[in-house]
Amino acid sequence: MPRVLLLGGSGAYALPAGALGERLSSRRVRTPYGLSNPVHLCEKAGFRFLFLSRHGEKGYGKTAPYVNYRANIYAAKSLGVTRIVSWTGPGAIARKLRPGDLVLPDDLLDFTRNRPSTFYEGKGIGFLRQFPVFCERLRAALRSSAKRSEAGRVHFGGTYACTEGPRLETPAEVRFLARAGADLVGMTLCPEAFLARELEICYAPVAYVTNYAEGVRKMPYRPGALFEGMLPPGEAEAVEAAKNAIPGIAIAAARAGEGEERDCPCAVSMERYRKRGDIGPDFRGWIAGPKGARR
Repeated sequence: MPRVLLLGGSGAYALPAGALGERLSSRRVRTPYGLSNPVHLCEKAGFRFLFLSRHGEKGYGKTAPYVNYRANIYAAKSLGVTRIVSWTGPGAIARKLRPGDLVLPDDLLDFTRNRPSTFYEGKGIGFLRQFPVFCERLRAALRSSAKRSEAGRVHFGGTYACTEGPRLETPAEVRFLARAGADLVGMTLCPEAFLARELEICYAPVAYVTNYAEGVRKMPYRPGALFEGMLPPGEAEAVEAAKNAIPGIAIAAARAGEGEERDCPCAVSMERYRKRGDIGPDFRGWIAGPKGARR
């Protein structure tokens, strides 16, 4: 099985034909947390990888607070995934960013409140360092791939603030996030990135800026428009182009690392617990499933 999962965010259900190559098979994985989203085995130019659409198959069917992050990451691990490239469509807080830009974030602010955030409920494990926040080896591959691509403006580094949603943020919240150091605000990278670290999976995101965060620019309210006016007229085409560039960048980065031994902190994040004898070689024994869950 392929070792790479491309985890699609907003717009993953509406990619141009051929963006993911040929879909060879699809399945949903039963986990202690319920069924995962469908996982597709894809092949493009001889390279096989897995693909999962976070929000739905034919449209935006599930908002960020209600994505089953634990089921999706558990499914990835059970299928042998060692690297995840995730994409997300946040709003711009930093004034250097504009809709249609690509960003490779390197840090997170977690302002989610109601999402199950760990596999290790009620257990004495999971006290994990979060530096680097994302896999540096995978980020380097994405950076190199993005430079070679025909994508527009690409920013290397930035802090992503993750809010609960599904509502968008108030102007005061955006001002608060800016003062906290956020460059972007979205709703999907937490707890996804932390769950991947708990299962020793390399994880790195690619963000495509979909709109301006509230108050960053003076934007009139436009009823019925996307984000009700937070994306200026005429910029939707640049946003769509940025989103459509992500699969090619991600696949090229994954292909570049094919067959390499992982020597990053992600690969050994649970080593202290192994040495202590708290966990064994099978990750399924690490997990504290929900009460009454069947494995």
